[in-house]
Amino acid sequence: MSASHSALVPEWLTAPAEANELVASVWPSSARRSDDGSVEIGGVSVFDLRDRFGTPLYVLDEDEVRAHARRARAAFSAAAERHGIRSRVYYAGKAFLSTEVVRWVTDEGLAVDVCTRGELEVALAAGADPARLGFHGNNKSVGELERAVEVGIGSVVVDSPVEIERLAAIAERRGAVQPVLVRVRTGVHAETHAFLATAHEDQKFGFSLEGAADAVARIRELTSLRFVGLHAHIGSQIFDSAGFRESAARLVDLHADLLAGGDIPVLNVGGGFGISYTSVDDPRPIEDIADGILDAIADECAVRGIAMPDVACEPGRVIVGQAGVTLYEVGTVKKVTVGDDLERTYVSVDGGMSDNARPALYGADFSARVVSRTSSATPALSRVVGRHCESGDIVVDAEYLPADVVPGDLLAVPATGAYCFSLASNYNYTPRPPVVAVRDGRARVIVRGETIDDLLARDVGVAASASPTPPHGDTE
Repeated sequence: MSASHSALVPEWLTAPAEANELVASVWPSSARRSDDGSVEIGGVSVFDLRDRFGTPLYVLDEDEVRAHARRARAAFSAAAERHGIRSRVYYAGKAFLSTEVVRWVTDEGLAVDVCTRGELEVALAAGADPARLGFHGNNKSVGELERAVEVGIGSVVVDSPVEIERLAAIAERRGAVQPVLVRVRTGVHAETHAFLATAHEDQKFGFSLEGAADAVARIRELTSLRFVGLHAHIGSQIFDSAGFRESAARLVDLHADLLAGGDIPVLNVGGGFGISYTSVDDPRPIEDIADGILDAIADECAVRGIAMPDVACEPGRVIVGQAGVTLYEVGTVKKVTVGDDLERTYVSVDGGMSDNARPALYGADFSARVVSRTSSATPALSRVVGRHCESGDIVVDAEYLPADVVPGDLLAVPATGAYCFSLASNYNYTPRPPVVAVRDGRARVIVRGETIDDLLARDVGVAASASPTPPHGDTE
């Protein structure tokens, strides 16, 4: 049985003539191979990155982040201008958040969306204007809402009747009038993993279409809240605007009904725009998505004879995903027979599910390349795995890597800028890697990596065991 016809090889994965190419749609645009075959990102050699910062290592191309932020803002701005309205693009901080990244995206004209007190404080520490922050979440605590109102946050996306009353009481006590959006489950399901689809009824986020009308009515009764618009999010890793078109029809229906109670300036369509993780992923350009979404809203408003509201969106992954590369060192290589005449090479690296949980969580696909050299060896079916005590500790489920991969090779996984750092853990007491920004041939740490001492510092028993212990039986 040939590998190309085996159920053990994904249908989309084909054996290349050689396994050295850096696919442009997956890697940062600055990634290139040097004369010696090693890879540079942002003008910095992977050898320099390893020698200075160690591995595993998150590498983030600053110019790539900035370019995607500018492109998203320009796409929605141009689409909005065609319809005579305004747009606002929020960077979805859950994708990746640090003070430096907040500064990059706000420099490029984006607002920022946060969903916890921690994310809020990172944005504030970066100097973000609170009026250009939005606050999401299905279970915001009283303390989180207190802090949001205290700093003058631009909007809170309310998610339940309980939260409406909680936020109204806080705002009233502080003498504020808090702008709010109501999150709506439109019933439109994204074509994505079940855990990434966020608009179906049987899940934790938002109000049903019917419940949203009741929520808006209650908000309008409360003098400390100001209803400014509806919000919907249909999922993540979405490649076109078709789902958004159907969601827009349902949202505009509700929007039109609610206009009887007063103006509604904003419609937030959420985000979830996809990126390429492998060579076969083919998301539509963000310009096409922006045009498709705004054209759909304009059409639905025209049918109902109502003015088109301003439109907001919240891309996160599409801003930062392609800008990130995770650098590993190969530790062990093992060939395993997995079927008739089919062999798979297990390439173990010095990271794993602690720095990239997405394959274990969602079955997410990634690609990989040896970046310390090129190889003329025949590409071999490989699986890149981590060092953790889990059989599901898989970094790249299926890839063709050179058959001569050996311990000590540097291996990189591209398109890891979104949701890898954010989901990182200390599983097996593993320190989380640093994040290094590269630009114009220079590299600098933007998030310090953890050490074993950092992990031990949280264990109160360590301090106790370090205290002198009296001899057995001595009670003094």
